[in-house]
Amino acid sequence: MDRSKKTTTAEQAFMQMARLCSMKECCVWDIQQKLKRMYISEGDAEQIVVRLKKGRYVDDARYARNYIHDKLSYDKWGKIKIELSLRQKKISDEVIESAFAEFSDNELNASLQPLLEAKRKTIHGSSPYEMNGKLIRFALGRGYPMEEILSCLRKMDLDELADETE
Repeated sequence: MDRSKKTTTAEQAFMQMARLCSMKECCVWDIQQKLKRMYISEGDAEQIVVRLKKGRYVDDARYARNYIHDKLSYDKWGKIKIELSLRQKKISDEVIESAFAEFSDNELNASLQPLLEAKRKTIHGSSPYEMNGKLIRFALGRGYPMEEILSCLRKMDLDELADETE
């Protein structure tokens, strides 16, 4: 089937984007992409974005804070992966840094230890070296810094040694 271009006026597009932003948090880049798919001209799209910002429907700083919170809490992502994802959405480095400043290092890395402990139960390896390698690759893929990963692995190994001696 051949879909013809739907003609949407700038006012209709603004109303749709305002409704969307009132239901969920969006960043400027998300809105621009949606407007592009609606075949809205660049000039009209820019005006719509400005109106949405004035109405406080769109705020990249608020979006970044909420995005970081959600990815830490629900998806158990690390700082590196979250930062890269925000950069893909064209959020400025200053906004990203200020959003991360609101979170402590403990909050950013709190989910790593339980995540590694749960993963260790599911992996198989012929040696502790091989198992630790798999855990490191898993945690790096989740976006955690290497220093934190190694620190957690050392704690896990010390806990296992303490359990064996009891």
